[in-house]
Amino acid sequence: MLELRPNCEHCNKDLQYNSTEAMICSFECTYCSECALELFKNICPSCGGNFEKRPIRPKAMIKKYPPSNKRVYKPKDIKAAELLIEKYKNTKPEHR
Repeated sequence: MLELRPNCEHCNKDLQYNSTEAMICSFECTYCSECALELFKNICPSCGGNFEKRPIRPKAMIKKYPPSNKRVYKPKDIKAAELLIEKYKNTKPEHR
């Protein structure tokens, strides 16, 4: 089950469980759509994978399966991210 982390790992923007701006990679690295798509160009700076919109857990399930309240804030090295972007910019996620 997804943790539904409460913030963007890079800029620390709040991302509530029902945020339509939350993006995740296959390891559940969590970023706001601006960081994921504009800054990191749909290439996760941690693993090199792509991002997808995080699903929204229905309100009826939130009480039984609450979102995480543990913030993960680890701003990424932009120079290192740019190298990863350059490496994968012409490679589709399924071929990385």
